[in-house]
Amino acid sequence: MPLSELLAGLGIALGLGLIVGIQRESASSDLAGVRTFPLVTLLGAVSALLAQAAGGWVLAAGLVGVAAATAMGNVARLRSSESDPGMTTEVALLLMYALGAYVMDGNRAVAVVLGGTVAVLLHFKAELHGLVSRLGGAELRAIMQFVLLALVVLPVLPDATFGPYSVFNPREMWLMAVLIVGLSLAGYIALKFFGERAGIVAGGLLGGLISSTATTVSWSRITRDQPQASRAAALVIVIASTVVYGRVLVEIGAVARPFLSAAAPPIAVLAAGMAASALWLWLRTRDEAAARTDGQQPASLKTAFSFAALYVVVLLAVAFVNERVGTRGLYVVSVVSGLTDVDAITLSVARLVGSGQIDGSQGWRLVVVGVLSNLVFKGAMAAALGDARLRRFVVVIFGLQVLVGAGLLVLWPG
Repeated sequence: MPLSELLAGLGIALGLGLIVGIQRESASSDLAGVRTFPLVTLLGAVSALLAQAAGGWVLAAGLVGVAAATAMGNVARLRSSESDPGMTTEVALLLMYALGAYVMDGNRAVAVVLGGTVAVLLHFKAELHGLVSRLGGAELRAIMQFVLLALVVLPVLPDATFGPYSVFNPREMWLMAVLIVGLSLAGYIALKFFGERAGIVAGGLLGGLISSTATTVSWSRITRDQPQASRAAALVIVIASTVVYGRVLVEIGAVARPFLSAAAPPIAVLAAGMAASALWLWLRTRDEAAARTDGQQPASLKTAFSFAALYVVVLLAVAFVNERVGTRGLYVVSVVSGLTDVDAITLSVARLVGSGQIDGSQGWRLVVVGVLSNLVFKGAMAAALGDARLRRFVVVIFGLQVLVGAGLLVLWPG
């Protein structure tokens, strides 16, 4: 190994040890701190270098030595302490030894990411414990269901196409369901984490992650009994609808990354317009109300099954219309499927663009039509369920957004 590379590896090992050591020192750890952790990571790095010549037993011996030293250091502490001191620092020491070794004989970027992750996990102890304490039976069940979907069911599904038009791929279908349920679950857990501290902006952001349509219906109903909350409700609804654009881009990037080059610019224009409307409302509303957390539900197996079925139906409809009617018929599918759900049409179109069945220019237009259809549906819900002030805000903002979107569909080049 060249000297420069050797020194760089040792420097990275030392730096990772210092980062974690500083955190442990600030947490007043009796076992190891700002000096011990760098020494342990350097020991791991040197052991890895020696193992290249002497064999892997050197690494194993070093790990046993660190474990023995850690155990000896704990003896007096365990005898004098009336409470269980825990094992966090001990496990961190062993992991940092392994990371020090990995730096010298592995992917250094991965080692840096893992070292930073260790420091973050150690530092946010109180916040993580607080998050877990806020999770009830429904939330934990939803998390376990997501683990079942992503880590148990997904890997065993066949990765092959079946059925009419060869568009039904079980693993791909389930991956889309996992993606959507994961986004929703992440938003729900974040909502629980913020709790009562979440303001209307956080409520809109998280509502957009969970379901912008459900958020629109929920807040529109609130204004029937609380007309004074109309402006706050409009802000939440507009923010949630803005988040939809980011969600669409994430989904496109996850399914067909090259498609982003065509889809991102026009979708970003629409997102900027909606964000500007949200900013205007926020400047007039920021102190009016706090976000409501009731009524939001975590993702479930039913959600996954429903979305997977909807995804397949939309995919088949798009393939059928594309073959029998041509490209114009695809816009009808986008309008219908986008009324209540943007995710299904977005993922379906992204898959078709990724496989070369339609081009990117047509693809982003189909996605935008679905988004605009969804805006019209949410605007109608707000007008039907909300009070007059909310109706004015939403109709004007969503109406302008539809006009801008229609202009992009016609005038955007390509």
